[in-house]
Amino acid sequence: MLREFKLPDVGEGLTEAEIVKWHVAAGDTVKINQTIVEIETAKAVVELPCPYEGTVSALMVSEGQTVEVGTPIISVEDGAEEPGESIPPVEGAVEPGMVGGPTPKPEREPVLVGYGVMPSTTTRRPRKQPAAAPAAPTAPVSAPAPAPVPAQPQAPAPAVPGQGGRVSVLAKPPVRKLAKDLGVDLSTVVGTGPQGSITRDDVQAAVAAPVAVPYQAAVPAGGEERIPVKGVRKATAQAMVASAFSAPHVTEWLQVDVTGTMEAVRRMRELPDFAGVKVSPLLLVAKALLTAVKRYPIANAAWTDEEIIVKRYVNLGIAAATERGLIVPKIKDAHAMSLPELARALTELTERARAGKCTPAELTGGTITITNVGVFGVDAGTPIINPGEVAILAIGQIRDMPWVVDGQLAVRKVATLALSFDHRVIDGEQGSYVLRDVGAMLEDPLRMLAWG
Repeated sequence: MLREFKLPDVGEGLTEAEIVKWHVAAGDTVKINQTIVEIETAKAVVELPCPYEGTVSALMVSEGQTVEVGTPIISVEDGAEEPGESIPPVEGAVEPGMVGGPTPKPEREPVLVGYGVMPSTTTRRPRKQPAAAPAAPTAPVSAPAPAPVPAQPQAPAPAVPGQGGRVSVLAKPPVRKLAKDLGVDLSTVVGTGPQGSITRDDVQAAVAAPVAVPYQAAVPAGGEERIPVKGVRKATAQAMVASAFSAPHVTEWLQVDVTGTMEAVRRMRELPDFAGVKVSPLLLVAKALLTAVKRYPIANAAWTDEEIIVKRYVNLGIAAATERGLIVPKIKDAHAMSLPELARALTELTERARAGKCTPAELTGGTITITNVGVFGVDAGTPIINPGEVAILAIGQIRDMPWVVDGQLAVRKVATLALSFDHRVIDGEQGSYVLRDVGAMLEDPLRMLAWG
């Protein structure tokens, strides 16, 4: 029986996704829960497992194509009888439904792992055809770690001499995405990672090699380059336009002497509580904002036309620049974390974001955001509020500047803070208090203890 697998909604309200990489080709044999394709949504790169077992009949969507949720993307022949076909009865067998006969146990349709319902809350669904098809695992909780999968060369790419068709390579999805963007054929790269897996450094080394394929053709002087608007760029554009033209933005600025913050960061790096994690000024900026939000909860709210929703929990968004564009992963329940826990969460989440490993759930549900423009050597900026929130804090670069201390001119570490807020929710007085308190805590980090 021919089965079509339709693109599922792997996030909250996903409408479309781009096919990044097929791991199978027509004629391949697939098993239930085997990774068959990587897709890129507006939020993350996601691996999709196959809900059917059988032989791939056709790939119905090509790599690089963007399709809507519900579009068939692959068809699988599972070998079962088509509905309506009769099977000769076995002599002496009791027909199902006859008095005294055994009640047939309905089988459960395979569920897309990670996006289906929990086994304990469902009943089995009877199949339409009488023939028994291969059954799915009884309680698939998560897809097994994928073994090295065959990489299908893209159609436009020239064949590699001696390649002999599709070859097996071992590489993580972000590495495959990087290789695709740079035009590197993974089958020609020697992996230096665990079990011979290909790492990002291997891909970048292949680009630097004399035989490397350039990631894009040179644009002639005076010519044009056209970049498709899709994925993260498309989602970011839609969100920023929606926010800029629906929420009345107000931005306030404050220059702060952060010499005390820099000294506190230096001392924390020496403490065993922070071993193995990155301790940066951003950690204390985050803690200061969390403390200010506790003092002024209106900054951690959401606007609807009917009501203002003040949230008593903080899902702290941290804007991160990645190869796929700007994304904002969230530290869920950041308000309840100790400083070492917050440091670990910041380290792990930013690493996952830059590696393209954040799940859709980690990129949604934020309540307030921090963006660090200082890492780009910028003093300040006017940040745009993320949709669904009412405030965003930007911190610029920390640099030496002349500053008056106790009536004397001195060289101090100074940074500029910028707070944008939705004037429908936050008045100028409240926004000023939030920004003032954050600045005061960065000047003297001990205030976090007194106010926290």
